[in-house]
Amino acid sequence: MTFDVTTPAHKWPLWHTLLFRFGCIYILLFTSPWAWIGDLPLLNLIGKYYGLAEEWLVNQANAYIFHIKDVLVPLNGSGDTSYGYAQLCFFILTAVVGALIWSIVDKRRNYDVAYYWLMVLVRYYVALIALSYGIIKLFGLQMVFPSMSALATPLGDLLPMRLSWYFIGYSTPYQFFSGAVEVLAGLLLLFRQTSTLGAFVAASVFLNVMVLNFCYDIPVKLFSAHLFILSNVLLLSDAKRLLNFFIYNKATQPAPQVELPEKWMRGTRVTLKIAFVILFIGMPLYGSYQRAFGPTDSSASKRLTTGFFSVDQFQGNVADSLRWKDVIFEPNTSGSIQTADTLFRQRYRRGYFNYSFDSLAHTIAFKKSPSDSAALFTMQYTMPDTNHVVLRGKIRNDSVMVALTRQKRHFQLAERQFHWLSEANR
Repeated sequence: MTFDVTTPAHKWPLWHTLLFRFGCIYILLFTSPWAWIGDLPLLNLIGKYYGLAEEWLVNQANAYIFHIKDVLVPLNGSGDTSYGYAQLCFFILTAVVGALIWSIVDKRRNYDVAYYWLMVLVRYYVALIALSYGIIKLFGLQMVFPSMSALATPLGDLLPMRLSWYFIGYSTPYQFFSGAVEVLAGLLLLFRQTSTLGAFVAASVFLNVMVLNFCYDIPVKLFSAHLFILSNVLLLSDAKRLLNFFIYNKATQPAPQVELPEKWMRGTRVTLKIAFVILFIGMPLYGSYQRAFGPTDSSASKRLTTGFFSVDQFQGNVADSLRWKDVIFEPNTSGSIQTADTLFRQRYRRGYFNYSFDSLAHTIAFKKSPSDSAALFTMQYTMPDTNHVVLRGKIRNDSVMVALTRQKRHFQLAERQFHWLSEANR
């Protein structure tokens, strides 16, 4: 069935018309289709300046209307910051005011064609997100296997989010499976014939993601809830047909389609779909493959050593709470120390650090994060053998000597155990 724009359209109920106007504005604000091209030269300026304008408006609306927090914390690793909630309020308020203005200036009571294209936008947006998250899971890049520092952290010290992250990252096959389902949802949504099935799969996937985020306090609650709702919006567009087929046992008609009348329009649609596939499937696949299997900078010449080291001696005028109990050097230029010293990046009662290594000067410069240009402190090191490291230097102007011994620390979780036959519940 296709739309014929020359035929008088049926009149929508008033509530239906108002809901469409509100939803159309809100969805456009949330999905920001003008920002999808953010990686393309010149075109990315559209998204950049739109983002700056939106940020200013959100802050002004919060200062004079919402008052969520005096100073909004911008979106960072968390999507549920005070700015995120102020942005949500701003979108809702703008959609309400915009729908009222729209209703005053536009007296039409039918938006069949506009609704169809809005659902196309939602379909591609949900597909874009499902594909982006699914592809990195295929290569095990979103949730990584617990590092040695994580394995050395007591379970009770982990926060719920980190526990859930390690739960998924521990099993590469499970993460691949979850990513494959997301990719499947995205691929099904790209085609009109399979879009309803894709919406079912997407709703199932994002329901699981949303519940996981709420139950494990993962700060992507707002975003995942929107993805679940948008997936169901796609299903609602087919609600009558689905009810007839699954509930009422009635015959149902094919979903209505808009057939583009001009050849150049049809060609443009195909071109845009090909561009979408290249930008949001081809390039992410290639990038993820490079990250997973391409060359890395963590060569042996750039790191000191790897492994779990106990602290045999710690000499220095340092408070007991700040003394080092053990040190872990990861298989890259990072590590952690069991210490309460806030000089390091504290997480789960361990101090995390990055370092730069100079094999000629026999020095190691400790940094709080890899992006820091200045070191927290620099220490001389000696290695009598591969299992012993001695560090000497100044920490907070106090001379410190630390003697480390490598331990054959055994973590059963790192063995990735699996048994077809289990005679007992372990």
